[in-house]
Amino acid sequence: MSLVFPHTFVPWFRSVAPYIHAYRGETFVVGMPGELVAAGKLNAFVQDLSILHAMGIKIVLVHGFRPQVNEQLAAKGQQPRYHQGVRITDAIALDCAQEAAGQLRFEIEAAFSQGLPNTPMANATVRVVSGNFLTARPVGIVDGVDYQHSGLVRKVDAAAIQRAIDSGAIVLLSPFGFSPTGEAFNLMMEEVATNAAIALQADKLLFLTEVPGVRENPADLDSPIDTELALADAERMLASLPRPTQPTDVAFYLQHCVKACKAGVERTHILPLAVDGALLQEVYTHDGIGTMVVDEKLESLREATSDDVGGIIALIEPFERDGTLVKRDRTEIERDVELYTVIEHDGVIFGCAALYPYVEARTAEMAALTVSPDVQGQGDGDRILKRVEQRARAQGLSSIFVLTTRTMHWFIKRGFQPVDPEWLPEERKRKYNWDRRSQVLVKRLG
Repeated sequence: MSLVFPHTFVPWFRSVAPYIHAYRGETFVVGMPGELVAAGKLNAFVQDLSILHAMGIKIVLVHGFRPQVNEQLAAKGQQPRYHQGVRITDAIALDCAQEAAGQLRFEIEAAFSQGLPNTPMANATVRVVSGNFLTARPVGIVDGVDYQHSGLVRKVDAAAIQRAIDSGAIVLLSPFGFSPTGEAFNLMMEEVATNAAIALQADKLLFLTEVPGVRENPADLDSPIDTELALADAERMLASLPRPTQPTDVAFYLQHCVKACKAGVERTHILPLAVDGALLQEVYTHDGIGTMVVDEKLESLREATSDDVGGIIALIEPFERDGTLVKRDRTEIERDVELYTVIEHDGVIFGCAALYPYVEARTAEMAALTVSPDVQGQGDGDRILKRVEQRARAQGLSSIFVLTTRTMHWFIKRGFQPVDPEWLPEERKRKYNWDRRSQVLVKRLG
């Protein structure tokens, strides 16, 4: 262990450091379903939350209690009733919900109070604050169905929550709200978490769920998980899916992620509760786990214009000098500037890539993929690649390819496969530099 541990721990810890710096002081709203508690994962999950808290992240935790309420109803000989995925809360169900919420709050606060030696909670001092932060209104009668004591969030007391998390506490929200007349309403955890994230303009909204994430092809259970889903793509997918009625339905959590992103929360996440440490993996590793829905602002990730030529040249010149990129003159870049995608912030271009289509072969070359050394390791290369893939799909192309001499592994890790240069379209093959001996890698677009 003494020989192996430093060689694995030290590089890993160094790779985590940029994320620690990036997220310190940010606000995360975390939605935890009652299924996580029922699965016996509460203590491990609380330990992970405590680590995030120790790293300087401000946390609002919203718990659900769906299985706990159903268990209370069963004990009283009652059956849970739902309509369109929303619980119908009669007087008995409201009583069960209050009992379940009280018990869960007790268990969560007890878990945060642990401090056993040789555990992640050792020497941790975590204060948990809860209260009447939510104002609610009744769902009412919909489609002839009276939801009785089921409610919707009317208002989140963001100022009070902000004061609590600024003081160093974790805020715990139960899915209960109260009307101005003091009437209690049973709320959905997902709606509470979404509205809290919007009211706080949180940096992230993260849902722990019973699903592994959103698949690239939702109809195919063998399809890989789409780890990053642009807001526009998520909206299109949501429009094509049936109305969700169960937490395991694809659209169930996706609809809340889309709502939050459209209201200003730039990153929303759907994570599998079945994976130990899913929260830590999503926050502190490059590839993460589950699905992230991201609202890319036009001013930061966009197609290039003629005004960007100077910035693109300044970005790629150092890489041309050291031989990483093939040299391009200004005239060529000016001519092809509409083929470039750039990442820009405060008027500075710090990432770019060009897409040269070969329509007859239904493929395109991605060229000059570059990210400034000042921001490398923060996922900007992946963001550019994702946008380039979207542009290629929009043109009806079935693949993209790259030629590289130094970054083969980066592309292979992202789904590219090596092919012989003879694979290239004839027009591109005639311009292939056999002396440079560039590797050709292809990615098929589903």
